[in-house]
Amino acid sequence: MNRKNAFYAQSGGVTAVINSTACGLIESARQYPQQIEKVFAGRNGIIGALREELIDTSCESKSAIAALRHTPGGAFGSCRYKLKGLDEYQREYKRLIDVFAAHNIGYFFYNGGGDSADTCLKVSQLAETMGYPIQAIHIPKTVDNDLPITDNCPGFGSVAKYIAIATREASFDVASMAENSTKVFVLEVMGRHAGWIAAAGGMAATNDCPLPIVILFPEIPFNEQNFLARIQQHVETSGYCSVVVSEGVKDSQGQFLANQGSKDAFGHAQLGGVAPVIAAQIRNGLGFKYHWAVADYLQRAARHIASATDVEQAYALGKAAVEMALNGENAIMPTIERLTDTPYHWQIGKAPLENVANVEKMMPREFISVDGFGITEACRRYLQPLITGESYPPYQDGMPQYIRLKRQLTKKKLASDFELR
Repeated sequence: MNRKNAFYAQSGGVTAVINSTACGLIESARQYPQQIEKVFAGRNGIIGALREELIDTSCESKSAIAALRHTPGGAFGSCRYKLKGLDEYQREYKRLIDVFAAHNIGYFFYNGGGDSADTCLKVSQLAETMGYPIQAIHIPKTVDNDLPITDNCPGFGSVAKYIAIATREASFDVASMAENSTKVFVLEVMGRHAGWIAAAGGMAATNDCPLPIVILFPEIPFNEQNFLARIQQHVETSGYCSVVVSEGVKDSQGQFLANQGSKDAFGHAQLGGVAPVIAAQIRNGLGFKYHWAVADYLQRAARHIASATDVEQAYALGKAAVEMALNGENAIMPTIERLTDTPYHWQIGKAPLENVANVEKMMPREFISVDGFGITEACRRYLQPLITGESYPPYQDGMPQYIRLKRQLTKKKLASDFELR
């Protein structure tokens, strides 16, 4: 049998469980030595393929690969480098083919979000346009939970758990100080267009732990007057209030409240800093003392409090990607299909990349309360199993123990280097 090598790359912002997907993929590939000789990982994502910087994962021990399951970040490095159209970026795609051919790579696994799905789809088309057979499988990953078709995305459940816990704990804190000090706490979370992460803040309040929480969603145009009235109401009733605001909140004209006026590598508006904007409105409009915080990288790096469901699903999708590739699949994404909410049951499905690439999944309106400031019971039923269960990493001397791989590069075979544009 003609064995081929596989190439795996991590793309975009990393998560607490993306390495669990890498673990599932590599451990699974090692079970098929007759078909997959080696798994190469791109150093710093797709850039590693373009620069022919291929990490030889066969140099990593069995225990090191297993430790990826409880290690945060991206073990092989990630990047925000967008490969555009086949015509516009012909030089880059030709380079990929040259690298794949030089290293006998027949399987391409791209672990990322919507833009990565688009790149993976284009790579899958190389067999037709450039005459090189390559099977491309996109593996979902995004804390934003905005990929279509799949019930949820690995990475989201752990972020949701972190935000729910942080919101509950901060609410207890501000409640303690509200008599003559801080009355409002504002927490800014990720979420450019979709409010899934912000919604998780609503899980902090339950029937046995009622808390005054206001959520600001990207899907609901921000109205300052209504917002301040709701804050005033909570402070009068409870003495304090917590606000969870998505970075992607927009005004009635559709403008981001936190637009910095710049764009990232994917061409998206660079966001950040909506929490102080909201806090200033509270100060100017109501005169309440406040504190604000930005969860930023902390929310997606918090492997110490990862969701057990999230870890399990991330691993399963990496494993499924290998099995689908060996079954001849191409231009697809393994998905999570929810079967029941209670008890929670799910299975692996698949979706064609042409239905995934460049499509965003927003919060359904029925998941957002009528007033636009909270979540509904339907949303709670959706979120609950995704944040359920703990999957603690091993600890030593009070600190979590995470793995750092050797990341040994295989020898280059091409004569020329490659300059990124």
